[in-house]
Amino acid sequence: MRIRLVLEYDGTGYCGWQLQRPGEDSIQARLEAALAQLFGQPIRVTGAGRTDAGVHALGQVAAFDAPRQCEMAEVARALNALLPPDICVRQAHPAAPGFDPRRNAWLRVYEYRILNQPTRSAFDYRHSWHIREPLDLAAMAAAARQFIGEHDFAAFRTQGTPVRSTVRRIYLSQWSTEGSRLTYRIEGSSFLRHMVRTMVATLVQVGRHRLGLAEVQALLRSGTRGQAPAAAPAGGLFLVGVRYGLNSGRLYERTPC
Repeated sequence: MRIRLVLEYDGTGYCGWQLQRPGEDSIQARLEAALAQLFGQPIRVTGAGRTDAGVHALGQVAAFDAPRQCEMAEVARALNALLPPDICVRQAHPAAPGFDPRRNAWLRVYEYRILNQPTRSAFDYRHSWHIREPLDLAAMAAAARQFIGEHDFAAFRTQGTPVRSTVRRIYLSQWSTEGSRLTYRIEGSSFLRHMVRTMVATLVQVGRHRLGLAEVQALLRSGTRGQAPAAAPAGGLFLVGVRYGLNSGRLYERTPC
């Protein structure tokens, strides 16, 4: 039977979601090792988003074919007993035989967190970008709105990454604040590698008054990666959820594990 999992994880100690070179630790490798222990045979897992090294997830979706019929609550409970404490299966659901977490997804939601205060935090340092100087949030919000719609985001991707097209559609791009904590939320059909982190770095330059609105628009039109700033640190980025059609699921947001 096909099973869909909703996972959350702290990506700090991992090379990313995807299986990498021998000796590198990934979320996928840890999950497949736990599944092999549970079912007594190798199990291959596919995920909705290939989060990079150091990137976290609150609602990663993964799927696999179980060799026998299972109770969903038991699958989640057993996997959580086998997985390390920084990886958690929040939910397990039966899935259609052909369900593909990546290809069937039509919306992905990411958040990026910034701690904007003079002193660092002993608790947030793994999960946010600490920026000491004050940022102009109103200017950053205005610049963020320029990303909404369908655009060529070639200027915001990692060069050398093979993709058919660098055009992506963004449905939401906005900032919110709670005290000194700033959160950038973006929703889109799909994303290029390092795209969100480069967009955040660009918006931070706007907040520092080193870039203006017209320059962000020109950068978006240019398609030239070298004109954009280096990507923001990975630790502030979270895959929040993935949305599927009515027949294959819903948007999985963070819930208690």
